[in-house]
Amino acid sequence: MSAQLVAVLAVIVVALVFDYTNGFHDAANAIATSVSTRALTPRAGLIMAALGNFIGAHLGGHVAATVGGGIIDPPTGLGGLGIVFAGVVGAIAWNLITWYFGLPSSSSHALFGGLVGASICAVWFGLDAKVLWSGIVDKVLVPMVASPLVGFLLGGLLMIAIMWTFRRANPRVLGRGFRRAQTVSAAAMAVGHGMQDAAKTMGIIVLALYTGGYHADKKDIPEWVFLACSTVLALGTYSGGWRIIRTLGRKVIDLDPPQGFAAETVAAGVLFTTSQLGLPISTTHSITSAIMGVGATKRLSAVRWQVAGNIVIAWVLTFPAAGVIAIVTYLLTHALF
Repeated sequence: MSAQLVAVLAVIVVALVFDYTNGFHDAANAIATSVSTRALTPRAGLIMAALGNFIGAHLGGHVAATVGGGIIDPPTGLGGLGIVFAGVVGAIAWNLITWYFGLPSSSSHALFGGLVGASICAVWFGLDAKVLWSGIVDKVLVPMVASPLVGFLLGGLLMIAIMWTFRRANPRVLGRGFRRAQTVSAAAMAVGHGMQDAAKTMGIIVLALYTGGYHADKKDIPEWVFLACSTVLALGTYSGGWRIIRTLGRKVIDLDPPQGFAAETVAAGVLFTTSQLGLPISTTHSITSAIMGVGATKRLSAVRWQVAGNIVIAWVLTFPAAGVIAIVTYLLTHALF
């Protein structure tokens, strides 16, 4: 077995490990609101989220193409594989750190930060690694800022519409109805998460295959990559991420069923739209901002802004922190590649 093939396999393995951590780290995105309102039991919610992620992964080809060819352009061969390896390890490490502290940070931006950090470090060692800054600005940074703002605004507007439409409804009957509706909105969130987050791992694997000389087109995704990434993400989701579920479901705001439905519906809509545009946004940003927007319609004090502030700090730190970890990883491992 050649050294290059071993390197490709190593990158695929760490990419799937990232996929798994993404699943249990971001399981909260799909089910936290439904669990907190008791629309779903935790186990039923995780099963639904896992199935939705599996299905959604097969619909995320546009995002995978962006990740595979629109973030960095590593050199072919072992040097390029070392960059991808270090970048993914940086993302995994940041996922585990934020999971430990129960902070719903973005696995997506951890991945992008890791790839950029490793690429910059590789240039210091004389490799012809390019960071595609125009693609990062247009397809990562602008959506990173815009998607939470859109989620917050639309979450508030949809909640106001629900409150006005059902202002004379019996609260008990309304709660039962929206608990049922949340099974649909939670399922949509799970599919949207698969479209976004499994697709990112697919893009990394295809990038590794292309860089190693085992695939001809960074935008063409083999079927086995779809199956592998969707299965691993679903398994990771099923394992659960209870620390983050508690943060999103209870600590930001105490949601009732109509609020949970509104937040999930808005976040799922944002995920579906951006997936079709090939924009790799954060599912965490989308659902968290929608929850905040929904909660603010009740009263501003209903949102625990200190917790929300800690989440925002984690968002801001994610890209550079994962990049720094990737740089350290590259310094430790580049000789192997």
